[in-house]
Amino acid sequence: MKNEHIDRLLRSAAQADKEVPAAMPFGFDTRVVALWSRDRGSASPNGVASLLRGVALFSAAVIAISTLVAVRELKQSREQSNDFTNEFAIADTAIQDEFSQ
Repeated sequence: MKNEHIDRLLRSAAQADKEVPAAMPFGFDTRVVALWSRDRGSASPNGVASLLRGVALFSAAVIAISTLVAVRELKQSREQSNDFTNEFAIADTAIQDEFSQ
């Protein structure tokens, strides 16, 4: 069954014209040039605007990540300081009592 399909395709290909002219659709080149000139006029000629946009997005991401890390570290340091506060207060009171006598 497959050989019949392949033979049919090969016969059709053999009957096709040898040289097919490649032509663009009417007005295609005009549309391409119009789109190119429109896009070129809206952005800066050397790409500074896109570079600044990329730098701004990268900076915003770095700021957001560093803020999250700083908040996490602050919470951890507060938890650790609360654990040691009572021990230091007891030791501090004992030392002050010794020196006051």
